[in-house]
Amino acid sequence: MDHRLRERLRARLAQERGYYRYPAGARTRFALVYPNTYFVGMSNLGLHIVYALLNERSDTACERVFLPDRDEMPRYVRTNTPMMSVETQTPLADFAIVGFAISFEMDYFHVAEMLARSHITALAADRTAHDPLVIAGGPCATFNPEPLAALIDAFVIGEGEAILPAMMDAYHAGLRAGDDRTALLQRLSHVPGVYVPALYTPTYDAEGHLTALLPRAGAPSHVARQWVEDLDAHPAHTVVITDDTEFSFYLIETARGCGRHCRFCMAGYCFRRPRNRSLSVIEGEVRDALAYGKKIGLMGAAISDYPEIDALCRSILGEGLSMSVASFRADSVTKELVESLAASGLKTLTIAPEAGSARMRAVINKGIEEHHLFTSVDLGAAAHILNFKLYIMVGLPFEMDEDIDAIIDLTQRLRSYMDEKGCHGTLTLSVNPFVPKPFTPFQWMAAAEKKRMDAVMKQLTQALSRHKKIVVHFESPKEARVQSILARGDRRLGAPLMRAAMGRGAKDLATEMRAEGLSAEDYLAPAWTEKTYLPWDHLDMGFSKHYLWQEYERAKALLPTPSCFDGCLRCGVCKPAERMTV
Repeated sequence: MDHRLRERLRARLAQERGYYRYPAGARTRFALVYPNTYFVGMSNLGLHIVYALLNERSDTACERVFLPDRDEMPRYVRTNTPMMSVETQTPLADFAIVGFAISFEMDYFHVAEMLARSHITALAADRTAHDPLVIAGGPCATFNPEPLAALIDAFVIGEGEAILPAMMDAYHAGLRAGDDRTALLQRLSHVPGVYVPALYTPTYDAEGHLTALLPRAGAPSHVARQWVEDLDAHPAHTVVITDDTEFSFYLIETARGCGRHCRFCMAGYCFRRPRNRSLSVIEGEVRDALAYGKKIGLMGAAISDYPEIDALCRSILGEGLSMSVASFRADSVTKELVESLAASGLKTLTIAPEAGSARMRAVINKGIEEHHLFTSVDLGAAAHILNFKLYIMVGLPFEMDEDIDAIIDLTQRLRSYMDEKGCHGTLTLSVNPFVPKPFTPFQWMAAAEKKRMDAVMKQLTQALSRHKKIVVHFESPKEARVQSILARGDRRLGAPLMRAAMGRGAKDLATEMRAEGLSAEDYLAPAWTEKTYLPWDHLDMGFSKHYLWQEYERAKALLPTPSCFDGCLRCGVCKPAERMTV
């Protein structure tokens, strides 16, 4: 192993506070892998949660492994050095368990590359007793694990706090019982929320369409997502303190899940039901953060929906700390929240209408109207915030040319209104091509076409760039199409994905798919209906496929679906005996 690379990891560790490090030999060694750089990964609150959860056990020593920085990777390749942990610089292959935390489809290429460059047998079917157990969790693993099924021994379907304790108990029980690899995987498959792909056989029809995933004897027919009901029992805040992060905040989760029913949003469906932490619990975590003097970063699907947001703002500023938020909704943002953000140094207020026309916002069930956007400008102006940012999606289902014209019109009117209110900063338009996601009403829909997205990008840029205080950022249509393939892929993507990962990554995926006889269009514009067997149909999120189809029909008819409410039994996630408090 390269001495210089080890020293860089030691230097990084020396700049941290709050990490765990145990003597070798006393505990099962677990590598928690974030398949992106340290700078990105250490801003992921889920990583901190799982790291603490595992290290607080008496039988597990969890260490972190990240994709090397861009300037480091050539040296790893040239010296054939495997990926190593931050805590002890141990090679990834030397851990008993390797667990990937996967939040983004584009990181699938990094998963394959990290396994290969760490000298771990790439295919799960070829691993022996000498290989680590390779598992994966996180949002992508929960929604559709199939594109990575060939590489991963077991997936965590749902929230880690609800699954990992039982999974680790089963793992250690298997060690005590002398289980071989096959027996251990069978044992793990009986833990609620654990999906072992080797125990399921895909079948295809004559046209190559997936028709079923057949469980072997003893394997459950469906794997049900597991989730935490009482968030107060599971702390969720920054554990390892470092300045080398994308968001140099002390992160605190206020709530989990969302009940707004935006029809494009996978998280809104798969993290149901919406749950809030108690104000007293969050305030305690804020006080714990005082020792570090960092800005508080509040995390949640929509911070402004937190029922006690104003009291929380007063508490944070009252402790002498500043704050930031992951997101808020224009229809629930409060004056006190905006003033608190301004007092914390916020320079740009971000709003996510997602669409420019009322018709498209009805299609996606966004629930935000124009007057909410202009009110947000009022609040920002009153708090002396000069810059605003809009998140917009294009290529959405049922979109028409008039809806693109509406984006231009809305942007120009908001820009003029900013000037009227004395906000002479910049209005930034962040435009993202639509990516259809599993377990949403739009899972059956075609991805945004590149030709159309290129035309939309040209139209928006030409129309809006004439104003020097409007900036348009457009996410790559090519990358969005790769995301769409990976989001809705099946097991046949495994081999192309692995080869692409060792080449140019996303740029090589379509070529490698063709080498396997696969067409990208089969994933980008599939001829799917309600009755089509989908690659994730063996997973149970708590609601039926028919419920999603009904929502698809409501989108087509421009019909609204109200937010979750107390006593609601509409989707099926909440059982009759439960009560919904949001």
